[in-house]
Amino acid sequence: MPPSQVSAIVGLANPGAKYADTRHNAGAWFIDLLTRRAGIPLRPERKFLGDYAKLNLDGHELHLLVPATYMNRSGQAVSLLAKFYKLAPEALLIAHDELDIPPGQSRFKQGGGHGGHNGLRDIISALGNARDFHRLRIGIGHPGDATKVVDYVLGLPGKAERRAIDESIDAALDALPYALSGDWAKAMNRLHASKF
Repeated sequence: MPPSQVSAIVGLANPGAKYADTRHNAGAWFIDLLTRRAGIPLRPERKFLGDYAKLNLDGHELHLLVPATYMNRSGQAVSLLAKFYKLAPEALLIAHDELDIPPGQSRFKQGGGHGGHNGLRDIISALGNARDFHRLRIGIGHPGDATKVVDYVLGLPGKAERRAIDESIDAALDALPYALSGDWAKAMNRLHASKF
């Protein structure tokens, strides 16, 4: 398997019904839609500290995980999955909410820093400071004031905003087969051209 070929997708979230519909859980919404489309349920998996499923998508075997830890401990679950299946960081796609992208848009990216995202910060640390994993940055917009960010990401989006986020997640799923085949340029072009 080429090192850049994705074999695991992790959707970042906070656990529990209290957080399920908050903006910070957009990464888990991506996994949820993927598993619902495939008709495969996520099941609790203690050895990965999260909800897990295995899926064959267009001939690619994928490990899917939503950590059951809090966001700032996401690295625990990611590192356990990576170690168990001997996955290089480049084989991981982390789906997460992104303040710097407006609702209705998503972006693929490889590598980079954490940009202040606590889930990404913990994953980078847990992977031994490896930053080369792929990301699906799901736009949730910014409240316009840094002091309001915590309440904003832990808040519920309005109906129109949630619809825009869901449509961008749907577009990301449509672009996913190109990413899985290693054609990141085509995946990015297809997704980045999507506007709602």
